[in-house]
Amino acid sequence: MQEAAVVAEVQPKIFADVSEVEITRAIANEFHDVLIDRADSDVIIIGAGPSGLTAGRDLSNMGFKVLIIEQNNYLGGGYWLGGYMMNPVTVREPAQKIWDELGVPYKKAGEGLYITPGPHAVSKLIAGACDAGVKFLNLTKFDDLVMKNGRVSGIVVNWMPVSALPRNITCVDPVAFEARMIIDASGHDSVAVKRLVDRGLVTWKGMNPMYVNEGEESVVEKTGEVYPGLVAAGMSVTETHGLPRMGPTFGSMLFSGKRAAEITAAKIKELER
Repeated sequence: MQEAAVVAEVQPKIFADVSEVEITRAIANEFHDVLIDRADSDVIIIGAGPSGLTAGRDLSNMGFKVLIIEQNNYLGGGYWLGGYMMNPVTVREPAQKIWDELGVPYKKAGEGLYITPGPHAVSKLIAGACDAGVKFLNLTKFDDLVMKNGRVSGIVVNWMPVSALPRNITCVDPVAFEARMIIDASGHDSVAVKRLVDRGLVTWKGMNPMYVNEGEESVVEKTGEVYPGLVAAGMSVTETHGLPRMGPTFGSMLFSGKRAAEITAAKIKELER
């Protein structure tokens, strides 16, 4: 008895034929284009947490060319979590209006208090910054400032992995980017402000104990230029001015980012006069 021939069914391809080298070149070319274009920006922001992302989004929507550097391989900083490794994040009224702008769903947790999953809030903010035209360099570590004629005019950076190399092979020179204004949104580290402190150009007080109401009000109020060309935003403001910490609530971080954008835009217009 003759066995029936088995005919293999040819499945249609799902994906286009693309070589491995084409993928590599596409990534390298796009990275190169961003690096060349944003090496000279209107504004460079250090840190892609909630204040840095908000400032970047607003400034980009105003028409400024914005670059955000981030030492981690992800964006969002502490905005992914709400405290104690739990991911719901809170804001106090009226910060929920910024969530409304971004299309973040939330619910009322108490009088004047609103809550949403951190991943939803941060992903909407990241998307908003990207949609506005902000460009990012991840795994990029701030090293120093560029200073000319008595003002901050750029930053010096290196690859983040370089800092993990053994000391005897860490002679990897950094590179520099220039901008009309720099925003230090690096959080508790306050990396740019501390470089000025090291040189005796500004004072730095360190964060005070927690007091949510006063901490949130003060951080927005004190957001501003700490030295010509350098604006502090978010937790960098808290650390610089010795303000109370506010813990796992993020309204002041969002509002500080907005205020930093407004102040930075005004400073650039002053430079253009």
